[in-house]
Amino acid sequence: MRIISGKYRRRRFDVPSNITARPTTDMARESLFNLLNNRIDFEEITALDLFAGTGAVSFELLSRGCPQVTCVEIAATQLRFIHKVKDSLQDPNLNIIRADVFKFIGLSHSAFDLIFADPPYEHPRFAEIPELILGSQLVRPGTLVIVEHSKAHDFSNMPQFTEHRNYGKVNFSFFNA
Repeated sequence: MRIISGKYRRRRFDVPSNITARPTTDMARESLFNLLNNRIDFEEITALDLFAGTGAVSFELLSRGCPQVTCVEIAATQLRFIHKVKDSLQDPNLNIIRADVFKFIGLSHSAFDLIFADPPYEHPRFAEIPELILGSQLVRPGTLVIVEHSKAHDFSNMPQFTEHRNYGKVNFSFFNA
C-alpha cells in the first residue's frame, strides 16, 4: 500500500498476506482524491472511514491534512496493520475504533463532513449501507458520503444520490446529506 499525496506521499507499507480486506486500488484511490481535491479543503474537515480495511483511505486523508479521521474496522488483523502504520507515521489525528460498522452507525452521535464506506462487496446487507448512513446521526447538512461498490449495485434512484464514478472494477457513488 502506498500513500499517494500529501505529507506522507510515497510512503509504502507492506500489507500482510493474511489481511482479508479488498483494498481500494491505488488507481481508484488516486482518481477519487484528485476529484475530491477540487471539492474539499481537507484541512477543514472531519472524516470517517467505515470498513477501513488496510486504512488506505484514512491515511490518505491524514496525509492531505485532515485534522480528524476516524476509522472503524472489526477485523483484528486489519486493526493491527492500521495501528502499525499509525505508529510509523506518528500521527495523532487518527482515531481507530474496533467495532461492527452496523452497530457503530446506529450508536454514534458524532457527525462528520466526509464519510467513506468500503464494505465487502458480498456483504448481505450491502445495499442498506447508504440509507443507514444517510439516516444516522453521522451526517449533518452538507456531509459528503461516498460508497465504494461493484457494478452490481446501482444507487442512482436514492434521493440524496448525486453522482457515480467508475475506475476499472471500482465504482463510487456519491451522496449529499
